[in-house]
Amino acid sequence: MTHDPGSVFRALHVPGDPFILVNVWDAGTARMAAAMGAKALATSSAAHAFTLGRPDGGTLTRDEALTHAQDIVAATDLPVNGDFENGFGDDPDTCAETVRLAAEAGLAGIGIEDTMFPSGAPYPADLAAERIRAAAAAARALPRDFVLTARADGILTGTYGIDEAITRLQATEAAGADCLYAPMPKSPEDLRRIVAETGKPVNALAAGPYTKLEDQTFAALGVARISLGSALARAAHKTVHDALADMLGTGLFDRLGHVLPGADADKLIS
Repeated sequence: MTHDPGSVFRALHVPGDPFILVNVWDAGTARMAAAMGAKALATSSAAHAFTLGRPDGGTLTRDEALTHAQDIVAATDLPVNGDFENGFGDDPDTCAETVRLAAEAGLAGIGIEDTMFPSGAPYPADLAAERIRAAAAAARALPRDFVLTARADGILTGTYGIDEAITRLQATEAAGADCLYAPMPKSPEDLRRIVAETGKPVNALAAGPYTKLEDQTFAALGVARISLGSALARAAHKTVHDALADMLGTGLFDRLGHVLPGADADKLIS
């Protein structure tokens, strides 16, 4: 493990020169991503929940997320960011404690979103900012660097629009967030607005229509980081689904002939 994964992680965040933050879900995918050139890794709450037979959205406990994150951290020397949903609690003190525990687990940073569970409604804007303020204070009190990402998820969940998202991101920036993230703005121009109207590095999600963009397009928009969320895991799920549909539905096994050879997979993860 790098002595200070947070400082390594922070240095990667260059607006206009984005790196790909690869969301993985076990030691094998972590090692494969590292062997293929990834610069940093992240957990994915959705991908992790799926491995436990649960849906995404507030179904993980903090202890489960921390244990899972430790497995990912131990798998490679790359910095790892934790997808820690709403910080695993409503009150600011809980968010602060989550930061401290995440740092103890070896994470380079975490993201905290403004969504309440199980309702899926956004926290009031002032509380959302106060939660980030407490988390940022805890991060700055650590003996090493730690990158705190503030998420405004209302566009993704359909609870508010771009103007409210930017207002919330500006408030969390003022509260001490190091990176800003509003998943799935309606257009690249909205993503450009987020970059232009805030002052911290911005994360973009490569999912849905944004999978049609190239890394150079994200760079031109001013993005500093491109994360995958659960998209890579969903691609794996799609392969499993289609193979099972063929085998169990029509008795065909052809899809099993189009796999990564075992020797190649072993070489990547060893």
